[in-house]
Order: sequence, then structure tokens, then C-alpha cells
Amino acid sequence: MHPPPPAPLPLLAGIAASLALGACGEPEPTWTCVLDPEVEVDYSQTLGCRADYERLATLPTSSTKSAAITGKTVFDSFDGQLYFQDTSKYPIHWDFAFEHLSGSGSPIVPQLSSFNETEYYAPSRRFLLGALTYYAGPAVYTYEISPYDTMSAAQIQGSYEQIAAATWIGEELYFHPTSEAIELEAEKLPDSVKIITTDELYAGQQFQILNTGETYAKLIFRTAAELETSYVTFRDVVVLDAVPNDISVVSGIITAEFQTPLSHINVLSQNRGTPNLGLREAYTHETLRPLEDKWVRFQVTPERWEIEEVTQAEADAWWEANRPEMLGVPAKDLSVTEITDIEDVLDPALSVAEAIDEAIPAFGGKASNFAVLPLIGPELNPPKAFAIPVYFHDQFLVENGFDLRIEQMLADDTFTGDAATRDQMLKALRDDMRAAPLNLEFMAALTTKLEAEYPGVRMRFRSSTNAEDLDGFTGAGLYTSASGSLGSLDEPIEDAIREVWASVWYFRAFEEREYRSIEHTAVGMALLCHNSFPDEEANGVALTANIFDQTGAEPGFYINVQEGEASVVSPAPGVTTDELIYHFTFPGQPVVFVTHSNLVPAGENVLTNAELYALGTALAKIHSFFADVYEPNEDGWYAMDVEFKFDDVETLAEPVLWIKQARPHPGLGN
Repeated sequence: MHPPPPAPLPLLAGIAASLALGACGEPEPTWTCVLDPEVEVDYSQTLGCRADYERLATLPTSSTKSAAITGKTVFDSFDGQLYFQDTSKYPIHWDFAFEHLSGSGSPIVPQLSSFNETEYYAPSRRFLLGALTYYAGPAVYTYEISPYDTMSAAQIQGSYEQIAAATWIGEELYFHPTSEAIELEAEKLPDSVKIITTDELYAGQQFQILNTGETYAKLIFRTAAELETSYVTFRDVVVLDAVPNDISVVSGIITAEFQTPLSHINVLSQNRGTPNLGLREAYTHETLRPLEDKWVRFQVTPERWEIEEVTQAEADAWWEANRPEMLGVPAKDLSVTEITDIEDVLDPALSVAEAIDEAIPAFGGKASNFAVLPLIGPELNPPKAFAIPVYFHDQFLVENGFDLRIEQMLADDTFTGDAATRDQMLKALRDDMRAAPLNLEFMAALTTKLEAEYPGVRMRFRSSTNAEDLDGFTGAGLYTSASGSLGSLDEPIEDAIREVWASVWYFRAFEEREYRSIEHTAVGMALLCHNSFPDEEANGVALTANIFDQTGAEPGFYINVQEGEASVVSPAPGVTTDELIYHFTFPGQPVVFVTHSNLVPAGENVLTNAELYALGTALAKIHSFFADVYEPNEDGWYAMDVEFKFDDVETLAEPVLWIKQARPHPGLGN
């Protein structure tokens, strides 16, 4: 029989309930704990019980492993000894090896860079480095190696057998391949090495940490469909049955379906610094339902989530102390009165950072950042583009009297005091904008440009406000884009332009600005214009850093990609995407899949190896180029949020990469 589960370590307290659900299998009767809980140790060479393991394990650096703990393992081929290091004290293998296995009769352990180059890639390496991880969902222990490790099948088998023999887990140990390359090598393993896949592990994952944070708010329940007709406020934590396409500003989000890290609602949560959690069966969860319509304290940390009832007075006091600071936006620049080619948006006499800052007041954040892409290199292949400056949006408002109407609306107490009234008045404003005439001289200039430079091309008109794609505030999903063709009766460009301009007054956009105390009339809408991609082979979003690793120990690119035009940020119910980490800078460029698309045949990926390499090359250049423009956050983490497509645009034999956007990512939590 197993020994009773030990009291959890403080670090593990948040997942103690799930981790204490019994260990795997029946240990040999002779196994007993070997570590004295009163004696500090740096390592052990055997683990006799669960308590021994918890003494040396810690939370994993990768936030993909919710409800998991892990401990580093080292097998030293010099003397044939196996070590389970104290992973809290020695978070990486080199720390332990340099401290305990260097000199005094053993070979000297080199400095970190040389150590990594040898011990992860050299066939004749001294050390076999791995981890013993417990996943609470499926309740299994796994032996894992880094996704970029080139360990042979024989070396994997040897390490696996050593760990199984040296622990009470024994034959209940599994090997978990952490990348495609390791999956291929694992095919050579004998049946005695039990294998469990990433899909099998994550199938048992009960919660998903999307964004960390704490809030005091009212807990309410809504279906995703109800968000179209009911109202939520920034004093609510919303429990949803499914992942919605959009949501107005709230204090926190809990979804019964898991999300992708770059979904609109998660990017918005990161932008706001509000907690966001995926929780299986959240809509009927026994902890959440009794708290419906009550004031709660809700907290999400990198390893756990907590919720408890509080009084309204406590919630009000917390809100007054933690109200978001007013966010200023660059003042509108109405001096630029001509449609401008993207190559002319930035001032070449300035640094890139200064040029972006100078361009945003006239051309908005999206167009100003897009204008950098042609400067980086041909690998990015951004579509030919131009910008319609803020001036023409302002002209549209003034000539149709919308500027005065907006001022009156904002001064109306019924508009500011009631969400339903506000929604109705904003809708009426948008409807009137969609029917209002456009300036004839503006349309003549735009028609001339399209006929001369984009003949017969279906165009995409994309929002680019001075309150969007800013450093520290993306405004993701607040506004819209629309397509149209010159002379088309079904999709006239006039309708597309008016639709995008009207989106400044979407209910969710208004509420977001209100939450951040952004002056509504200070917002100006420029347009980024290029060809549309009506039939692309693949589309996706990416981050130029590993969103699951805040330590920097496993750098990589996060990529979320889907076949064809199917959305990656707002997938249809039941649709999964290829979600992966691409360790582009490591030898062999290993790929770690988090999920696989169910729109492609089983065993296939959305991108070919050549397409993935082309994307990795572009992401590396984008990351390097913008590093001096957007500084890392206080934790040293920095990434660009990139939108891309693979498309043949009817003139090419094979799909090619097109980079459509690169904007600063707000970071990993608040």
C-alpha cells in the first residue's frame, strides 16, 4: 500500500487537492521514505515515497503544465550515479552539476554555454539530463527530456530504467516525448518503456492559466450567446460556457472551454491586467455556482486559482485602490491630408522608435508599425499597402455633424448611466454613419489610386487608431476591418470604409476606453489598406517569444496556425488549431505541439517544414529589429505579436508567407 499523502509544501498548496489524489500503481512493500523532513538536502539518489519527491520537486517553468510538479534528474555517466536535485534550489541542471559534480576527482563542469552545447546535443555527453514530472489530471509520473535534447533512444531507455529502479514509482513510470523530434526517436524504444503523449496528458488537465491577476468583483454567469444581448461591466467576473468571439471589459473571465493564449479575450485580459482562467465544467462547478451574483475575491497565479466570497464594502474599497490609471493617447494629427504609401509613413531621418511615435497621431498604431515591416527584410513579404490618415475620418465626422452628436451623447446622463441605453444610442450612431455620404474629393483621390495601382484588386481596410497597437495597450479586437472592391455592387469600398470608421463606437470599444479613462473624442481612425486574402491556404498569429516560459530557459516562438481562413483567435466550437512552440534557435529546431488542428488529417500539420522554417526566419528578424523599439517588461520578457498568412494570391505556384502585422505584445500578466 502507498504511504498516506504528505502535507503539501507551501509552494504546492494551490494544487494540493488535485495532487493528493493518490500516487500511481502499487509500490514494492519494501519502499519507504528516505528523506528526513527535518534535514535540508540538495539532492537524493533514491525516492522512497511521494513525500521524498515533493521535497525535491517544484512547479514547472512551463505554464502549459497546469496542476503539475516537476523535479530535475541528472545521470552522471562518469561514475554511473543518478541524482534527483532539489529543483527549487537548483532550477536548472547546470546549477546542480556545477555545484556538486565538478572537481574533487570528477571532471570539471564547464560554464553554462559550453555545458548546454555539449550536454543536450553531443552523442558522447557526460550527463543525461531530464525531469520527473507528476501530472495531476491523468495522475501519472513521467520522465521527460527537453524538447531540443538529441538524446538517443538507447540513452532515453537507460535513463528511464534508472529512474524507475531508483524510485517507488517503478514500472508505473511513463516516458513523455516533448517534441516531434523526440517522438520520432521514441518510436525506437522497446515496449518496456511506457509512452504517454502530450494529447493524453492534457486531456486530463482540469484548468488552464491564461492570465494572472487578482480582482474583487461580482461573480456572474452568462452563456457566450447571451453576451450579444445582455450586459456585463468592469466590476464583474464572468463565468462563460464557451469562449466568446469578443467581450466588453470585465474584471475577470472564467471559461468552461480552454482558450488559445492569443485569443482576443486573453489578449484583452493581458492588456487590462485582469485574471483569465480556463476551467473544465466551470459553468456547473461546485465551487463557483454557490457564489453566483455574490462579491468575490478572484485570483489566478502561475500555478493555481482561488476564489472566495467578500463583502461589497471590501470590493468597493479594493476597486478604489486599484482603479486603472488614465491612459493618454497621442493627440490626433490632422495636418496629413493625403493618402500615403506605406513607404512614406515613417520619417527616415528619425530612429525607428521616434518615427513610429511621430507617425501614430496621423496614421494610427497599426499602420505605423506595419510601415516598419518593409525595412526589416524580404523574408517578411508584407503586402503592398497605403494608409488613409486620421484627417479623413475627422472630416467625415464634421461634414455629417457626427462630432456634435457625439459630444451631446457623451453629456447625456441617460447614456452614461444605463448600459442598455448606451448600447442603443451607439448602435443608432453606427447605423447613421454607415449611411452617411463620404467626401467626394476624398473618394475621387482614392478611386484614382486604386485604378492606377490596384486595378481589379479586392481591398482590405483595417482599423488603425491612435489608441490601438500602442506600447502597453494593443486594443486587440476592439475595432474591425472590412473588405471591398472598387465598383462592386455587393462589396463597395464605401461601405467597407464606413464600417471601419463606425467601429470606433462599438459598445465593447467604448466600454474598454471608459475602463481605461481614455477620452473618447480623442480617438482618430486611420485606415491601413492592402489587398485582401480571400482564399489563403493558412492563417495564424505568433509571438516572437515563448509565451509558456517566463524564465528564458527555453526560448522559442509561440505559433497558433489554422488551415485556410478558419479563425485562430476565435475558433468555432469544437475546432482546434495547431498550437506549438518552435525552438528556432536550437540545433534541430525542435517543435513542441500543445494542440493539433482537427481540420487537417490526423498525423499531418497545417504548415509544411519549409513553411514553418520561413515563418521562423521572419519571426527571428522581427524580434531582433523591434528589440530596440519596445523594451522588455520588468521581468525581462518581450515579444512582438505577429499576424501572418500563407497564400498564393493567384499569381504564385505555391503558397508563400505574408506578414500582415507586428505589434508589441502587452506581456505575461500584470
